[in-house]
Parts: sequence; C-alpha cells; structure tokens
Amino acid sequence: MNRTTENWRRNLYVLWFGTFMSGAANSMIVPFIPLYINELGDFTTKQVTLWSGIIFSATFLAMAVISPFWGKMADLKGRKLMLLRSAFSMSIVIFLMGFVTDVYQLFFLRVLLGLLSGFKSNSIALMATSAPKEHGGQVLGTLATGSVAGGLIGPIMGGLIAEFFGYRTTFFCTGVIIFLVFIMTALMVRENFTPVQANKVNISIKALFGQLQKPHVILGMLLTTMVIQITNNSINPILSLYVKQILQGDTNVSLISGIIAALPGVATLIAAPQFGKIGDRWGTQKILMGGLLLSVLLFIPMAYVQSIWQLGVLRFFIGVSDAALLPSIQAILMKNSPPEATGRIFSYNQTAQSSGNVVGPMVGSTISGHFGFPIVFFATSAFALINFLVVRFVAREKE
Repeated sequence: MNRTTENWRRNLYVLWFGTFMSGAANSMIVPFIPLYINELGDFTTKQVTLWSGIIFSATFLAMAVISPFWGKMADLKGRKLMLLRSAFSMSIVIFLMGFVTDVYQLFFLRVLLGLLSGFKSNSIALMATSAPKEHGGQVLGTLATGSVAGGLIGPIMGGLIAEFFGYRTTFFCTGVIIFLVFIMTALMVRENFTPVQANKVNISIKALFGQLQKPHVILGMLLTTMVIQITNNSINPILSLYVKQILQGDTNVSLISGIIAALPGVATLIAAPQFGKIGDRWGTQKILMGGLLLSVLLFIPMAYVQSIWQLGVLRFFIGVSDAALLPSIQAILMKNSPPEATGRIFSYNQTAQSSGNVVGPMVGSTISGHFGFPIVFFATSAFALINFLVVRFVAREKE
C-alpha cells in the first residue's frame, strides 16, 4: 500500500470516528433542549414550544447563511484547518451552554454554534478531494454512516447522563467529546493541500458555475439535497402525535415513538456503504433515481397504516431510501467538482441541507394543522416526485 492510499484510508477512519462523535454529541443535547429551556425561566407550555422551535431553527439558519463563506475559506486555507476550527469552536460553544442562565443566552450560543460549525461538510470535502474518484461512492457512503450511527447512540448517552447528573452535565460532556475530536483530527488527519489562488476563489457564484463543465448537474444536486431534507423533516413534527393516534392511548408512546424515529437511521447505517459500492460499479445516478422512486412509493402508504408495525416497516425502508440518496448526491458532486472549488460546492450543499432542515418541519406542521396527518404524507410524496423528475430530466450525469 503506497503512502497516498494509506493517507486517504486513515483519513476515512479518523473522520468517520470524528463524524460519529460529533453526531453523537449533537444528538445528546438536542432531545433535552425543551426540558432545559423549561428550567431557564417560568414558561408556559406554549412558550416552551415556541422557544424550542426558534432555538432549533436558529442553528440551521445560521449554518445556511455562513456555509458558503467557510467553503471559500476551505478552498483558500485547506479543509483540515476548517475541521480544526469547527471542532474547537463547537467544543467551546457547547460547553458554555451548560452555564447559561436564561433562554436568550442559549439562543445566542445556538446561533453561534451554527455560524462556527461545519465538521461534517468539511469531512466530506476533504474525502472528496483525497479519495480516488473510482471509490467515491463507497467512501462517502461509509462516511455518511458515521453521523447516522452517532445520531442513534447519542440520545441514549445523553439520556443516561441527564438522568444521573442533570442536563447541564450533558452539555459539559458533549463539549469534551468534541474537543477530543479536535485533538484526534489535529494529530491524525493528513491533507496534501495546494492553496487556490485568491482571484479564483473570490469570484461570484454565477462566475463559478460558468466555469463548471456540468453546472446543471451541480444545481440539480443542490436542489435535490434541499428537497430530500424537506421530505425527511416534514414528518418529524407530527411523528409522535401520529404514533399516539395509531396506538390509541397506549402508555408507551414515548418509547415507541423513539424506536419509530430511529428506524430510518438503523436502515441507513446498514445500507449506505453497500449502495456506495454498487454506485461505483453500476452508476451513482441509477442508485439515486432508485432511492427517489422508492421514497415516492413509501410515503403514500404511511397515510393509511392501521398498526404501529406497518409504520415501522415503512420507516425502515425510508432509511434504505435515504442510504441511496445523500451519499449518491455527494458522490455526483465529487465527480463533477474541480479540486479548486470543492469546498465551496460542498458548502452550498450544506446550505441546501440546512435550508431543508428549516423548511421541512414548517411544511409538516402547517399542513397537518390545516388538513390533518394523512395530507402531510401525500404532500411529502409529491415533493419526492418533484425530486425524481428533477434528477430524471435536469441533472443527468454522464457516468
């Protein structure tokens, strides 16, 4: 094994562990933020719900706005430096959340977290520029499982810490975990980075896309990323309520809702690396098209389920669909992005993803509030169908 191969494989292992730990750290605190807000003042249930939505969305909005700037800096200064900046900043900000005394301080720190984050997107960009193109799907599919696995294990870790030591300790532990990721990245990740000339980076988005060989492919993938996040997140606000309706008053609603919510992650964890390998061999776009078509077909039956196991099976296969989608998009972006623009293009993808994270819950809540739960699933299927048509007719990829 030559040194180049050794470097990108070691980078993959280290960044997989880093995205796993950062995913676990983030998911450790997210489920407890509403409860934490309730401890920071004398709020009504309506006020807690409102502040929770604001504080959740603030991080993604800040991330959507700032990601292109950090992508430009990654192309100028290197992806490893951006990984170090992100991990160190996140560790400090999350640690400070354990000391807040009112909800405004928590809101400010959540905005700051969004402005300074980017470990996952820079991990993808670094692997996209260091791994061989012929292994792109497998590499990015494997990397995707890191944050998914962390997101699954995080709530369990956070629940145990909060149960025995309190909510504030959860933030302290999360900050320490991210700081360990910073140290590990500093010591073990290698990047052969050639700085891009400033005049090539400081160009407008229009000029950048004008230089690309297939700008329609990139634009199609960015739109597809956003719509995927809208479809996935439109279900989240109603999921526990829908489970409660199906169970008709069962006392284990919280536990069962947690299991139903986790099933797509379990499926993605299993399937993503396999789809990556298949995509490298048969064509990434075919895997993407199949995943989109599967999601179109899966959301509609969710409106008609009569038992919790039916919902669970459909949610599991949504995870299989997800495993075919985001890693495939990243692989297509990797294959169609010049090295000097990789950071910016993947930062635009992060902006698209964050925008979908904000819009999705709003769409689901609005539709369910006016028309009921089943219409949410029909609307979500319609979004997935639009995505399928975009990939089919606009973003054709020549393998």
